[in-house]
Amino acid sequence: MSLPARKILVLDFGSQVTHLICRRIREASVYSELQACTADLSAIKEFSPAGVILSGGPASVYEDGSPHCPAGFWDYVKAEKIPVLGICYGCQEMVHALGGKVEPGVKREFGHAEMSVVQMPVANGYPTQNGGASFFNGLGPQVKVWMSHGDKVTKLPADFLPIGSTDNCEYAAVQSKDGMFTGLQFHPEVTHTPDGTKMIASFVLEKCRVEPTWKMSKFIDDEISKIQKMVGDGVCIGAISGGVDSTVCAALVHRALGKRFYPFMVDTGLLRKDEAKEVKSRLEKEIDGFKLEVIDASDTFYAELKDVTEPEKKRKIIGRLFIEQFEAAVKRLDLPENSYLLQGTLYPDVIESTSFKGPATTIKTHHNVGGLPARMKMQLCEPLRLLFKDEVRDLGRKLDLSEWSVMRHPFPGPGLGIRILDHVTRDRVACLQAADAIYMEELLASGEYQKIGQAFVVLLPTVRTVGVMGDHRTYEWVCSLRAVQTSDYMTADWYHLPYEVLGKVSTRIINEVKGINRVCFDISSKPPATIEWE
Repeated sequence: MSLPARKILVLDFGSQVTHLICRRIREASVYSELQACTADLSAIKEFSPAGVILSGGPASVYEDGSPHCPAGFWDYVKAEKIPVLGICYGCQEMVHALGGKVEPGVKREFGHAEMSVVQMPVANGYPTQNGGASFFNGLGPQVKVWMSHGDKVTKLPADFLPIGSTDNCEYAAVQSKDGMFTGLQFHPEVTHTPDGTKMIASFVLEKCRVEPTWKMSKFIDDEISKIQKMVGDGVCIGAISGGVDSTVCAALVHRALGKRFYPFMVDTGLLRKDEAKEVKSRLEKEIDGFKLEVIDASDTFYAELKDVTEPEKKRKIIGRLFIEQFEAAVKRLDLPENSYLLQGTLYPDVIESTSFKGPATTIKTHHNVGGLPARMKMQLCEPLRLLFKDEVRDLGRKLDLSEWSVMRHPFPGPGLGIRILDHVTRDRVACLQAADAIYMEELLASGEYQKIGQAFVVLLPTVRTVGVMGDHRTYEWVCSLRAVQTSDYMTADWYHLPYEVLGKVSTRIINEVKGINRVCFDISSKPPATIEWE
């Protein structure tokens, strides 16, 4: 898609929630991108931002080795009259760079706080439209905010004034007299600051004067033209999982290329109950002229996973076998060397590789077709790489996909192989599929499914418990239900399912699924736990 002429740049100083700043800007229908704070000034100039937001971060601006804006940044934004908003560390970086002072706070401040808006008079070159009253316009004299800082601003630059304060933070919000630079010690991007989205929207729409033109309807037309130009008279091949990202990708590329797009689905034997059949039927119904080939490779996967219990080893075996199936499909189709590979990369994936903190420590290997061997000589087609998940869902609706197709819960690439906490067998997979299907049926019937970010069942075949069925003693497996609330999947809280729903799910699983006689419910949040068990 051709990017809007006026857009917002977010410079990342290492915060865990920097991506949320980009999301909040996109929610205002304004395009934004993230770059590391180590980006060269030339890259920032090339992006030509209408405004810049400096993120939070874990460092202290006064310490040696702490991150700072690139040399010449402040001269550039002053000369070009580009508004800058600093958040938490970004606020301190702004104050520090422009002549103020930041020191360790006597009392660290984490959590909710009440900020008093400071109403500044129209004087000394500080016009009302750029003042504190307009930045917090309509929010009232007291604003609930979320603090997370140990350091604090103790002295403002010469041309700055306070526009907000809390009991513990005299300079909770500050602004330059010309209104071009604003600093917030709190985090407006998190949901714990109820009016934070309004503040960010006010900055990009009013302060930066950017028109809200970032729309998915325009994205479709632009991206189709881009795909057609990129692929030319070549072809594109795509491995479809049936999840939201691959479904939306497939619908978009099929609309662009028609019969020159070759989609297929590998049935690993580790999918949900009847998943391959359901996905094929649904997509061929929803996407006009779409034909999905399903490759049953379950025997191969079961054979290689026999007696493998270590989760990381399972993931690597599944990933390798998937690649081998992909290579075989490409060879069988006899595609030309200039073929393209469809990949459902989203913007959070891009952020992870470009953020200041760099790639995180590997907690678990992610199954991604992007790891195809270089010998395949395929170029990537990544039509969603600029989008967040909520934008992908919106795009799917614009492509006339059903609500079920765009709102399905995520499903891991290794599938049920990492939801069976031991070695994988057909019997164990069938047992887990049946339990998971019941869970999904009851969540949908109760209306709870759409309130949940992700839900699934985990089978613990190494744990057997005693039970009673009629007059008979049983000694069978345990399963655990998982349900979490999350907006970004980087953090998650366990979802408080109604007891009556839990009770019905448990009763049905124990009565209907042979092999399970006890059902538990996982109430762990992320962190410290992960969403998946393996």
